[in-house]
Amino acid sequence: MAGRFEGKVLFVTGAARGQGRNHAIRFAQEGADVIAVDVAHDVETVGYPGATRADLDETVRLVEALDRRIVASVVDIRDRAGLLTAVDEGVAQLGRVDVVSSNAGIATFAPAAEMSEEMWRTMIDVNLTGQFFTAQAAIPHLIRQGDGGSIVFTSSTAGLKGMANLPHYSAAKHGLVGLARSLANELAPHRIRVNTVHPTNVDTVMIQNTETRALFGGPDVSREEFAEAATPMNMLPIPWVDVDDVTEALMYLSSDAGRFLTGVSLPVDAGMSQK
Repeated sequence: MAGRFEGKVLFVTGAARGQGRNHAIRFAQEGADVIAVDVAHDVETVGYPGATRADLDETVRLVEALDRRIVASVVDIRDRAGLLTAVDEGVAQLGRVDVVSSNAGIATFAPAAEMSEEMWRTMIDVNLTGQFFTAQAAIPHLIRQGDGGSIVFTSSTAGLKGMANLPHYSAAKHGLVGLARSLANELAPHRIRVNTVHPTNVDTVMIQNTETRALFGGPDVSREEFAEAATPMNMLPIPWVDVDDVTEALMYLSSDAGRFLTGVSLPVDAGMSQK
């Protein structure tokens, strides 16, 4: 199915590494140019290191190696003005935007009774408000173009069920479902489809760090021990999915194969949401 996105432009947040980088590369392999943004520094309250400018530059190199164009900017998705500028500049150079992958996000952990105000506010600002700003930056271009488009918010299995030590994360990820369903109704007359994708654990830095592993037996838990401890979270006997699994869902929702899907919450969760 090479060329599914020939002549299209992907706008992806959190593009410096992990799921965001994989989305950028895979879409480029299928013909898309890319507008990429990432905060490219550590985020307050988050216990694992953030991506760097060097990471974002590597995403640029990998996309350009596929002979596709990419416009990359260092932007915090909490910065509405910065996102508007990044998308406007990307469209000015690449001509349009067709697919929005609102992918950037953070994970932190604390029981509700012990959670600081800063941890709560940072989570909601990044994982919910920043997603709204991402969509806001792209919607005027999608409407102006007049030929439809796709917006996909990366939610989580925690956007379908509650999880201990993640009340702020689950609230934000549930909020994305309501946001997507509202936008799906609002934008349907313009043939712009809006959906959410809900992964289980994904094999990226967001889970492969000492803070997360500490929840499964301590910071010195090995990758293999972590995998064994995480497997029971899912219905299928796997500890996590790969970035490609999430990218495939994004591509399905954003391609002609998913042209009549809007307002959908698509789990890529090895059955976690049903367990």
